[in-house]
Amino acid sequence: MALDFDSEIKALRTTVKSVRDVSDLDKLERQMSELEAQASAPDLWDDPDHAQQVTSKLSRVKSEHDRVTGMEARVDDLEALVEMGQEEADAETLAEAETELGKLKKAVGELEVRTLLNGEYDEREAVVTIRAGAGGVDAADFAEMLMRMYLRWAERQGYPTAVLDTSYAEEAGLKSATFEVKVPYAYGTLAVEAGTHRLVRISPFDNQGRRQTSFAAVEVVPLIESTDTIEIPEADIKVDVFRSSGPGGQSVNTTDSAVRMTHIPTGTVVSMQNEKSQIQNRAAALRVLQSRLLLLKKAEEDAAKKEMAGDIKASWGEQMRSYVLHPYQMVKDLRTEYEVGSTSHVLDGDIDAFIEAGIRWKRGQERDAAEE
Repeated sequence: MALDFDSEIKALRTTVKSVRDVSDLDKLERQMSELEAQASAPDLWDDPDHAQQVTSKLSRVKSEHDRVTGMEARVDDLEALVEMGQEEADAETLAEAETELGKLKKAVGELEVRTLLNGEYDEREAVVTIRAGAGGVDAADFAEMLMRMYLRWAERQGYPTAVLDTSYAEEAGLKSATFEVKVPYAYGTLAVEAGTHRLVRISPFDNQGRRQTSFAAVEVVPLIESTDTIEIPEADIKVDVFRSSGPGGQSVNTTDSAVRMTHIPTGTVVSMQNEKSQIQNRAAALRVLQSRLLLLKKAEEDAAKKEMAGDIKASWGEQMRSYVLHPYQMVKDLRTEYEVGSTSHVLDGDIDAFIEAGIRWKRGQERDAAEE
C-alpha cells in the first residue's frame, strides 16, 4: 500500500502549527531582542554573574525559537522532496522522503512534548538522587544500574552531567548517588522519572540462583537559582565532615573533605564528597539542600491547595515502573501502561519513549484535576 504523503504532511503541519501557537514565537522574538541588547552592553561583564544569566537565557530563548522555526523548514523541505519524487516517478527519492518522514514525525512528537513542559520549575536544570531500597545487595546493585541508565540517557542526548555524591554499598552497588543534569528543561523532562522502581531477576548474588525482587527510589528536584528566595538560617543546619570513600570502603582522599548537611527542621540530609575540597563539597551540599527545600515548599503549598479543594487523591503510587529480567523480559510503566520487551536497551539509556509517555500522562492528570 502506497504511503499517503499528503495526509502525513498535513498532519505534521497541523501539529507544528499548534506547537507554534503554544510557543508564542512573537514573545520569544521580543525576548531575543531585549536579551541581545543587554548582551551587547559594553559593561555587561562588569557583573559576571548577571552576564552569565543574560547569555544563558539568550541561548535558551534562541534555541527554543530555532527549534520551532527549524521544524517548519524541515516540513517544507520534505514536501518539496516528495513533489520531486512524484513528478519524476523516482523510487529512490520517495524512499528517501519516507525515511525523512519517519525522522520528522519523531522530532515533531518530541517538540510537541516540550510544549507540555510549562510548570513553574520545568525549565530548570535537574538534581537526581537514587537510593537503594528493599532488597539488600540486589537493591544496591539496582541503584547503580539506574544511575548508569540515566547517565547513558544524558550522554545519548548530549547533556552534560556532574556526579555530586556516591555512597557505595559494602558488597556491591550503591547506597545512594546524586548527580546534576546541566541543561535547560532537565527537571521538567526527568520529573516523571521520580518514584519507586522495581527489579525482578535471578540474583547474581544468590548462590542458589533464586529470583529476587528489589527496589530503588529516584528523586528529581529543580536546581536552585540565584533568584530563588530560599534562606536557611545557620542555626537550622547541622554540618558533619568525614573522609570520602570509594567502592569497598577504600579511602579516596587523605583529608576529611566530605560533607553531610542536615536541615534540622525537616530532617532533610544531603551528602557531598566528589569535589576536591571541603569548601566545594559544602557549597554543593547547600545548593542541593536549597533545591530540595524549594520543591518541598512547593509540595506543601500544593497539598494545602488540594486540602482546601477537598482533593485527597494521590497522584503517584509507591511503584511506578517494573523491570522484569526473569522469567521474561519486560519494562513496564504502571502509570502509563507503556511497555517494551528490550530490557537491555532501556537499561542502556533508551528511555525517551517512557519519558514522553510519562509527561503526557502527568499533564493529563493535571488537566483532569483542574476540571474537578
